[in-house]
Amino acid sequence: MSRNERRNAADVWTYILRVLAVVGWILFIFALYVSYYAAPESDYGLLRYHDIEIRKFWLAPLTGYLYIILWLSALSSYFCLILDKYRSRRKSDNMHFNHLLLLVVTIAWVSFILVQISETKII
Repeated sequence: MSRNERRNAADVWTYILRVLAVVGWILFIFALYVSYYAAPESDYGLLRYHDIEIRKFWLAPLTGYLYIILWLSALSSYFCLILDKYRSRRKSDNMHFNHLLLLVVTIAWVSFILVQISETKII
C-alpha cells in the first residue's frame, strides 16, 4: 500500500517555522559577537609580564543586551519546537534537532553567564 503525497506545497506555518529558525540562529550568532565584547578579557602571562591592565568583569550594558538576545533566540527556538510538534504528523517529516540544540545551548549559555557574573561579584 503506497500512499500518495497529498501536500502540494509548504503552507504559511511552514514558512513561519523556517523564518523563526533562521532568526533564532542569526540572533545566536549575534550573541556570540556581543559576548566577545561583554565578557572579561583573558589573563595571559604576557599581559601580566608587561603590566597591561585587563578587564576582569562583565560589561553591564552589553550583558543586558546579551541576555535579551539569548532569550529571544531561545524563545524563537521554543516556538519552532511547538509549531513543529503540531505541524508534523508523519513519520517521514524531519525531526528538526537543530531547534532543540539551539534551545539547549542558549539556556546553558545564559546559565553559564549568570554563574560567571555571580562569581565575579563575590570575589
